[in-house]
Amino acid sequence: MHLTLYQVDAFTEEPFRGNPAAVCVLPSPREAYWMQDVAREMNLSETAFLVPVADGYHLRWFTPTREVDLCGHATLAAAHVLWETGLLDPSEAARFSTQSGTLSARRRGGRIEMDFPAEPPREAPLSDALRGALGLAGDPVFAGHNRMDAFVVLPSEAAVRALTPEMTRLGAIDVRGVIATAPADDDGIDFVSRFFAPACGVPEDPVTGSAHCCLGPYWQQRLGKDDLVGYQASPRGGTVYVAPRGDRVLLAGHAVTVLKAEMVAGA
Repeated sequence: MHLTLYQVDAFTEEPFRGNPAAVCVLPSPREAYWMQDVAREMNLSETAFLVPVADGYHLRWFTPTREVDLCGHATLAAAHVLWETGLLDPSEAARFSTQSGTLSARRRGGRIEMDFPAEPPREAPLSDALRGALGLAGDPVFAGHNRMDAFVVLPSEAAVRALTPEMTRLGAIDVRGVIATAPADDDGIDFVSRFFAPACGVPEDPVTGSAHCCLGPYWQQRLGKDDLVGYQASPRGGTVYVAPRGDRVLLAGHAVTVLKAEMVAGA
């Protein structure tokens, strides 16, 4: 049996920008070890695996080293593939059952809009281990965490862009990843961020949808805005439109398919 794999750049309208994800639509469930092998072979921050179920698709995400509970850019990529290949009519919403509950995506205003759970940060002291791994000399504006990630607010966009974490030390901290953020300098952008997840085999993620489930509620409260624009300032970069709505967050962006490949061995 041959399987088709798609590589989609998410949270961008341009190829080779945003965050690349692989998407594989399976006719039936496969073993976790096999999906992990495929994700390791793809060597992208996430590979998404879809299996048709009665009310949509079952969706799982794997980094090159582990399965994760929530991923935004690969969900956006998965919905994009379903519509682009005709597996789902463009007028229909994509519904996914996942380890983080039911997620959905729909086309709205030229973008793909996803409905995700809010993951706001809880304030907590910054550990010496995290301070040292990030190379911070002074205190952050705010430090905390949610159920997945550590969260650090720095005083300026320049401070976020200047971060050069020690990845070995950062990977030893018991979190999925670390979100660093600050107010944006540019008009039209509310905040900038970066996301580091060496413990998951992803030293720096280009654009992290799930991190915006944390960023959105924080910046909504701080800026007093219900509709926000975030820019993830990685080398590839990408824009995420964020609308916190109580215990949910709407995340929107664009996607473009850059590769289509047939798996001829190991399928």
